[in-house]
Amino acid sequence: MTEPCSGGLRFNAYLLRMNIDMTFFSLNEGLLVLRKKLGEERYTKLRSLSDEMRALFESDPDDKTTGDTHTGRMLIHEMEDILRSATRRKKA
Repeated sequence: MTEPCSGGLRFNAYLLRMNIDMTFFSLNEGLLVLRKKLGEERYTKLRSLSDEMRALFESDPDDKTTGDTHTGRMLIHEMEDILRSATRRKKA
């Protein structure tokens, strides 16, 4: 009985890893596509926030120990603000 549970846990960990890998790969590729429109300074800042956010999410995936997941979510809002400022600049 222990073996199937152990295998199931490994499979769940694999899916979690795949999900976070694909999520951040997609985010970073999207930023790369927009790099020229964003400008180098914004792109570099967004890419840095993405890397920091990933580390935070990985360190506390269930948001139960360090609160790092909450901090990572705050970085999402910071990224949104940067992206909004880039679109406002274009409209002005």
